[in-house]
Amino acid sequence: MTDRRLLAEKAANIWSSFQRNVEPLARGAQIVAAPDVTQDDIGGLASAKEEILTYAYAQTSPEVYGRWGTFPPSAMLMIGRRGSGKSLLAEYLAAQTETAFVRVDVPRMVLDVIHGAPKIGELVQGWSAALEEMPPVTIFFDELEFTRAHEMGERGAELPTGPIMDFLFELIDRSLSIEGCLVIASTSQSGTLPEAFLSPGRFERIVEVNPLFPEDIEEALRIHALAAESRAERSIFGELDWSAIVNNTREPSIGDWIRILHAVLRRKARLDAAGESPAQVTQSDFSAEISRFRQANTRIRTDGGNYL
Repeated sequence: MTDRRLLAEKAANIWSSFQRNVEPLARGAQIVAAPDVTQDDIGGLASAKEEILTYAYAQTSPEVYGRWGTFPPSAMLMIGRRGSGKSLLAEYLAAQTETAFVRVDVPRMVLDVIHGAPKIGELVQGWSAALEEMPPVTIFFDELEFTRAHEMGERGAELPTGPIMDFLFELIDRSLSIEGCLVIASTSQSGTLPEAFLSPGRFERIVEVNPLFPEDIEEALRIHALAAESRAERSIFGELDWSAIVNNTREPSIGDWIRILHAVLRRKARLDAAGESPAQVTQSDFSAEISRFRQANTRIRTDGGNYL
């Protein structure tokens, strides 16, 4: 068994034990012990990927900063709309540094912590103890501006924001104090993010994750189409003009586009399961799904419908 496999198993075991003992973490934080996201798995986002690699050297080659009379940022904050690739970039950082990857779903954890308030002190103490015992790890705080998060809905305005912020700052500061721990975060609501997150010693580097239209979206679609064909072990896409497909609308994020691609494939799967013989995916399949996406988005804005 390789050293990395041993470290991954150790990280997974320590974190799983910590989660079992602290209920609010059960759904709010998950670990990927040995992340394997590569640069080729991320469509476009060249500038953001370069920033990730720069921060990765804080773990892999910290001495290079000293040779240039500087030091690594304490932590990195990614800003960008939902579905722009922030989570994938964070996992890419962990893969590049060969560290375990812990994703903290901040809105979910906030809700669970409120319901399990008596265990907050136990969670904070256990957090430090677990990180100190674990091999090097990347901690990703996903959606720091929890009060405006989509998951919160109208409940966000009713939350005890001050105590929750203090709790979050405590987790972040304790993570930053652990040697070998990289800290990265994201928000899709940068305009209302409290400035305390950006104070010296916290998130000193801000990175905008803003996919270029249409090239980054086209590249992401090609990556996911190839991955789908690899899983299917056959060719399932016809001759497609990805540029023509993407230029049909600027509304969807990269995440939306990937969901659209899978919606097309699931429709084909339904026809197959019904005994029909669906043809390969064509541009007309995408056009039909984009129309459904637009219609659903209109309903979401007017009466709260959902796009499935």
